[in-house]
Amino acid sequence: MPNLPMFPLGSVLFPYLPLQLRVFEERYLIMLSRILADEPAEFGVVLIERGQEVGGGEHRFGYGTVAQITQLAASDGFVGVLAQGERRVEVLDWLEEDPYPEAVVRDIPELDWDDNLFPLREEAELAVRRALALASEFTDQAWSPDIELSEDPTAAAWQLAGITPVGPLDQIALLRATTMEGLLSAVLVYTAAAVESFRSPWPDE
Repeated sequence: MPNLPMFPLGSVLFPYLPLQLRVFEERYLIMLSRILADEPAEFGVVLIERGQEVGGGEHRFGYGTVAQITQLAASDGFVGVLAQGERRVEVLDWLEEDPYPEAVVRDIPELDWDDNLFPLREEAELAVRRALALASEFTDQAWSPDIELSEDPTAAAWQLAGITPVGPLDQIALLRATTMEGLLSAVLVYTAAAVESFRSPWPDE
Protein backbone atom coordinates (compact mmCIF):
# COMPACT_ATOMS: atom_id res chain seq x y z
CA MET A 1 0.00 0.00 0.00
CA PRO A 2 1.58 3.32 -1.03
CA ASN A 3 2.24 6.25 1.28
CA LEU A 4 0.70 9.49 0.06
CA PRO A 5 1.29 13.09 1.18
CA MET A 6 -2.05 14.47 2.35
CA PHE A 7 -3.61 17.93 2.33
CA PRO A 8 -6.69 18.08 4.61
CA LEU A 9 -9.14 20.75 3.49
CA GLY A 10 -12.51 22.16 4.46
CA SER A 11 -13.97 21.00 1.14
CA VAL A 12 -14.32 17.76 -0.83
CA LEU A 13 -12.40 17.17 -4.06
CA PHE A 14 -13.98 14.91 -6.67
CA PRO A 15 -12.31 13.09 -9.55
CA TYR A 16 -12.21 15.12 -12.77
CA LEU A 17 -12.68 18.47 -11.01
CA PRO A 18 -10.07 21.21 -10.55
CA LEU A 19 -8.54 22.34 -7.27
CA GLN A 20 -6.96 25.72 -6.60
CA LEU A 21 -4.82 26.24 -3.51
CA ARG A 22 -2.75 29.00 -1.95
CA VAL A 23 0.01 27.22 -0.08
CA PHE A 24 1.79 29.30 2.57
CA GLU A 25 2.32 27.01 5.57
CA GLU A 26 5.92 25.84 5.83
CA ARG A 27 4.98 22.18 6.17
CA TYR A 28 3.01 22.20 2.92
CA LEU A 29 5.70 24.14 1.09
CA ILE A 30 8.07 21.34 2.11
CA MET A 31 5.50 18.81 0.87
CA LEU A 32 5.35 20.55 -2.50
CA SER A 33 9.13 20.56 -2.86
CA ARG A 34 9.23 16.82 -2.23
CA ILE A 35 6.34 15.68 -4.43
CA LEU A 36 7.48 17.86 -7.33
CA ALA A 37 10.57 15.66 -7.53
CA ASP A 38 8.32 12.83 -8.73
CA GLU A 39 6.22 12.41 -11.85
CA PRO A 40 3.31 12.74 -11.66
CA ALA A 41 3.31 15.15 -8.71
CA GLU A 42 0.41 13.97 -6.55
CA PHE A 43 -1.04 14.42 -3.09
CA GLY A 44 -4.24 13.33 -1.38
CA VAL A 45 -7.11 15.60 -0.37
CA VAL A 46 -9.40 14.63 2.51
CA LEU A 47 -12.17 16.57 4.24
CA ILE A 48 -11.51 17.91 7.71
CA GLU A 49 -14.06 16.47 10.13
CA ARG A 50 -13.17 18.74 13.05
CA GLY A 51 -10.62 21.54 13.27
CA GLN A 52 -9.09 24.09 10.91
CA GLU A 53 -7.06 23.95 7.71
CA VAL A 54 -4.24 25.98 9.24
CA GLY A 55 -2.08 24.89 12.16
CA GLY A 56 -2.58 21.12 12.29
CA GLY A 57 -4.30 18.93 14.87
CA GLU A 58 -7.45 18.49 12.80
CA HIS A 59 -9.54 15.31 12.61
CA ARG A 60 -10.04 13.99 9.09
CA PHE A 61 -12.37 11.74 7.14
CA GLY A 62 -10.89 8.51 5.83
CA TYR A 63 -11.89 8.90 2.18
CA GLY A 64 -10.54 11.35 -0.34
CA THR A 65 -9.21 12.02 -3.81
CA VAL A 66 -5.74 12.12 -5.29
CA ALA A 67 -4.92 15.53 -6.76
CA GLN A 68 -2.38 15.78 -9.57
CA ILE A 69 -0.56 19.10 -9.88
CA THR A 70 -0.94 20.70 -13.30
CA GLN A 71 0.33 24.22 -12.69
CA LEU A 72 2.31 26.25 -10.13
CA ALA A 73 2.72 29.99 -9.69
CA ALA A 74 4.95 31.62 -7.06
CA SER A 75 3.71 34.85 -5.52
CA ASP A 76 4.54 37.06 -2.57
CA GLY A 77 4.11 34.89 0.52
CA PHE A 78 2.50 31.85 -1.06
CA VAL A 79 2.58 29.36 -3.93
CA GLY A 80 -0.47 29.03 -6.12
CA VAL A 81 -1.31 25.44 -7.02
CA LEU A 82 -3.68 24.23 -9.70
CA ALA A 83 -4.43 20.52 -9.54
CA GLN A 84 -6.92 18.04 -10.96
CA GLY A 85 -8.83 15.37 -9.08
CA GLU A 86 -7.73 11.97 -10.35
CA ARG A 87 -8.87 8.91 -8.40
CA ARG A 88 -10.46 8.04 -5.07
CA VAL A 89 -8.53 6.63 -2.13
CA GLU A 90 -9.28 5.22 1.30
CA VAL A 91 -6.95 6.05 4.18
CA LEU A 92 -5.80 2.88 5.92
CA ASP A 93 -3.42 4.48 8.41
CA TRP A 94 -2.27 7.97 9.29
CA LEU A 95 1.49 8.26 9.68
CA GLU A 96 3.44 10.60 11.91
CA GLU A 97 3.64 14.04 10.35
CA ASP A 98 7.09 14.81 8.91
CA PRO A 99 6.32 17.72 8.88
CA TYR A 100 3.15 17.41 6.76
CA PRO A 101 0.36 14.80 6.99
CA GLU A 102 1.01 11.50 5.26
CA ALA A 103 -1.07 8.33 5.08
CA VAL A 104 -1.07 4.76 3.89
CA VAL A 105 -3.83 4.56 1.29
CA ARG A 106 -5.47 2.17 -1.11
CA ASP A 107 -7.06 3.07 -4.41
CA ILE A 108 -10.83 2.68 -4.48
CA PRO A 109 -11.96 0.76 -7.59
CA GLU A 110 -13.18 2.80 -10.52
CA LEU A 111 -16.92 2.84 -11.21
CA ASP A 112 -17.92 1.07 -14.41
CA TRP A 113 -19.97 3.01 -16.94
CA ASP A 114 -22.90 1.38 -18.77
CA ASP A 115 -24.51 3.15 -21.72
CA ASN A 116 -27.91 2.13 -20.32
CA LEU A 117 -27.26 4.82 -17.67
CA PHE A 118 -27.44 7.70 -20.16
CA PRO A 119 -31.12 8.50 -19.37
CA LEU A 120 -30.33 8.57 -15.64
CA ARG A 121 -27.25 10.73 -16.29
CA GLU A 122 -29.35 13.18 -18.32
CA GLU A 123 -32.01 13.31 -15.59
CA ALA A 124 -29.34 13.97 -12.96
CA GLU A 125 -27.69 16.66 -15.08
CA LEU A 126 -30.99 18.48 -15.62
CA ALA A 127 -31.77 18.33 -11.89
CA VAL A 128 -28.34 19.61 -10.87
CA ARG A 129 -28.40 22.49 -13.35
CA ARG A 130 -31.86 23.52 -12.15
CA ALA A 131 -30.73 23.32 -8.53
CA LEU A 132 -27.66 25.46 -9.23
CA ALA A 133 -29.83 28.06 -10.96
CA LEU A 134 -32.21 28.10 -8.00
CA ALA A 135 -29.41 28.22 -5.43
CA SER A 136 -27.78 31.14 -7.23
CA GLU A 137 -30.87 33.22 -6.44
CA PHE A 138 -30.04 32.98 -2.74
CA THR A 139 -26.25 32.88 -2.55
CA ASP A 140 -23.15 32.86 -4.70
CA GLN A 141 -22.32 29.41 -6.04
CA ALA A 142 -18.93 27.97 -6.93
CA TRP A 143 -20.33 26.49 -10.14
CA SER A 144 -22.45 28.01 -12.89
CA PRO A 145 -25.66 26.27 -14.01
CA ASP A 146 -24.22 26.44 -17.52
CA ILE A 147 -20.91 24.75 -16.70
CA GLU A 148 -19.64 22.53 -19.49
CA LEU A 149 -19.18 18.88 -18.58
CA SER A 150 -16.77 16.37 -20.05
CA GLU A 151 -17.80 14.36 -23.08
CA ASP A 152 -16.57 11.25 -21.27
CA PRO A 153 -19.60 9.84 -19.43
CA THR A 154 -17.65 8.66 -16.38
CA ALA A 155 -15.92 12.01 -15.99
CA ALA A 156 -19.21 13.86 -16.49
CA ALA A 157 -20.92 11.76 -13.80
CA TRP A 158 -18.22 12.63 -11.26
CA GLN A 159 -18.32 16.26 -12.29
CA LEU A 160 -22.08 16.29 -11.70
CA ALA A 161 -21.55 14.84 -8.24
CA GLY A 162 -18.91 17.47 -7.50
CA ILE A 163 -21.02 20.46 -8.55
CA THR A 164 -24.21 19.29 -6.83
CA PRO A 165 -25.13 22.11 -4.39
CA VAL A 166 -24.99 20.08 -1.17
CA GLY A 167 -22.95 20.17 2.01
CA PRO A 168 -19.66 18.37 2.61
CA LEU A 169 -21.18 15.40 4.45
CA ASP A 170 -23.45 14.66 1.49
CA GLN A 171 -20.44 15.12 -0.79
CA ILE A 172 -18.52 12.50 1.19
CA ALA A 173 -21.45 10.11 0.74
CA LEU A 174 -21.36 10.74 -3.02
CA LEU A 175 -17.61 10.24 -3.11
CA ARG A 176 -18.03 6.82 -1.49
CA ALA A 177 -20.45 5.53 -4.16
CA THR A 178 -19.87 1.90 -5.10
CA THR A 179 -21.67 1.84 -8.47
CA MET A 180 -22.23 4.40 -11.20
CA GLU A 181 -25.98 3.90 -10.99
CA GLY A 182 -25.79 4.44 -7.24
CA LEU A 183 -23.81 7.63 -7.73
CA LEU A 184 -26.26 9.13 -10.21
CA SER A 185 -29.28 8.05 -8.15
CA ALA A 186 -27.75 9.64 -5.05
CA VAL A 187 -27.12 12.85 -6.98
CA LEU A 188 -30.85 12.96 -7.76
CA VAL A 189 -31.84 12.30 -4.14
CA TYR A 190 -29.47 14.89 -2.66
CA THR A 191 -30.36 17.45 -5.31
CA ALA A 192 -34.08 17.07 -4.59
CA ALA A 193 -33.41 17.57 -0.88
CA ALA A 194 -31.28 20.62 -1.62
CA VAL A 195 -34.00 22.17 -3.79
CA GLU A 196 -36.54 21.60 -1.03
CA SER A 197 -34.27 23.33 1.48
CA PHE A 198 -33.83 26.31 -0.88
CA ARG A 199 -37.58 26.68 -1.19
CA SER A 200 -38.22 26.23 2.54
CA PRO A 201 -35.28 27.94 4.26
CA TRP A 202 -37.14 28.44 7.55
CA PRO A 203 -38.91 25.71 9.56
CA ASP A 204 -42.60 26.03 10.23
CA GLU A 205 -43.44 27.64 13.56
